[in-house]
Amino acid sequence: MFETLTRGFRAAKARLTGKSELTGDVIDEALRDIRLSLLEADVDFNVTKQFLERVKTKAVGEIVTLKAEAKGKTVRVTPVDHFVAICQRELVEMMGPVETRIDRAKKGQPTGIMMVGLQGSGKTTTVGKLARFLMKKGHHPLLVAADVYRPAAIDQLQVLGQRLKLPVYAETDSKDPPGICQRAMVEARAHHRDMVIFDTAGRLAIDEPLMMELEQIQRQVKPKNVFLVCDAMIGQDAVNTAREFHRRLDLTGVILTKLDGDARGGAAISVKAATGAPIKFLGMGEALDRLEEFRPEGLAGRILGMGDVVGLMKDFEEVVDARKAEQDAMKLLKGRFSLNDFVEQIRLLKKMGSLEDLFDKMPFFPDGLPQGFKAPDERELGKVEAIISSMTRAERTDPELFTKEPKRLVRVAKGSGRTDVEVKDLLNKFMGMRKMIGDIGAQAGLLAKIPGMRQLAVARKLKDAVRLQGGGGMQQLQETILEAAVAAQGGGGGKSFGVRVGDHKDKKKKRKDERKARKKGRR
Repeated sequence: MFETLTRGFRAAKARLTGKSELTGDVIDEALRDIRLSLLEADVDFNVTKQFLERVKTKAVGEIVTLKAEAKGKTVRVTPVDHFVAICQRELVEMMGPVETRIDRAKKGQPTGIMMVGLQGSGKTTTVGKLARFLMKKGHHPLLVAADVYRPAAIDQLQVLGQRLKLPVYAETDSKDPPGICQRAMVEARAHHRDMVIFDTAGRLAIDEPLMMELEQIQRQVKPKNVFLVCDAMIGQDAVNTAREFHRRLDLTGVILTKLDGDARGGAAISVKAATGAPIKFLGMGEALDRLEEFRPEGLAGRILGMGDVVGLMKDFEEVVDARKAEQDAMKLLKGRFSLNDFVEQIRLLKKMGSLEDLFDKMPFFPDGLPQGFKAPDERELGKVEAIISSMTRAERTDPELFTKEPKRLVRVAKGSGRTDVEVKDLLNKFMGMRKMIGDIGAQAGLLAKIPGMRQLAVARKLKDAVRLQGGGGMQQLQETILEAAVAAQGGGGGKSFGVRVGDHKDKKKKRKDERKARKKGRR
């Protein structure tokens, strides 16, 4: 999703690696790589210019810590690490702050949420996603079909309403969207619906009749929230569209859609800086549960190739039962993991969204995912699920039956539409994986040697520390972040000390003189 942006920051880090001082010239070279990637990703030119100026100002003369200690462990950091930290802070500031709150109407009155945007931006689907999100928060939404121009727009919203078991207010014979919205508010009050989501009409491009209609709806209904649904795949045009809608309607928020596609990511960075309207939610797929609250620090981490631990954990919590996950882990370590358990894990993985998005959030790659990295083809998961589903209950519990009776392979292959070789290959890989993990579970300490396991344990601790913020958890959070750096890099001994970037040689000479003075004093 953010490959273009990540490539520029990765190139800048590579250019700075090994530099003991971050002088103006060195920083200019790194910023050139970042500038190219930002512009290529369709980030607004003025936004790009301001971002680079702020990074350069803060990077030159920054006091950095070269070593730090926590719980007896030492982590070594470099001026490059601090340059990346500055970039992350500036990205978060540019896209944030976090403001996912939905403004509420007066007590006893339904809250109006007006969804606006161009045709094809995913507005109607996003109405369904937002309704589902509000239902999980305990609200009772009413969906309003205010798009009377697009063929099948009303039908699409009614299908979404049926899936969510929500009422949809529609007038198939009316061509008066402002009147429809007004009457929908009366209907919501009568049936005790506390949230009313208006699916308004769109156009292929902004035109005056559309904007006048939307302004009329806003004047008559007075919704507390006006959300622009913006297609991230249209790049720079997304920013221009957002500016015009904000000028005419005074937007209260933006929802970016299609960020799971080939979007270059520039709109995510530019929209907030260019309009001032906060990004509220991100649409990451077609499924109705693929709407997530916007977290600028998570998005900044993914752009910089650092992953998004909190976002990953939220995805897990959405679909995974913690107790069941612990039980499955113990089964795996004891070598009792069956094909039934395996297919359950596949289904859970598919519920969490695209594999590429999951890999993008993983913090196990210190320099981000390798350039050109492609996640495993999700269709392969479907093939595996089809093979296992064609087995009997006994075969899934005891895969050894296939070794004793090879004819079973032929039956499963025919039932799943695969070949005998593919079925056999899957069984061999499953048995090998189960034996390897079982052997590790039998020997204490070996589990931590699996690549990524140590970082995963730290990630889990980080999630718990985040929950404790505000209640004395900030110190734990800071210690866990430092431990995560130790886990990723390894550590040696040494005390903490600071240095001003650009003055490294002077500080080194000063320390040398101080050591000489101490030796002279001992004599």
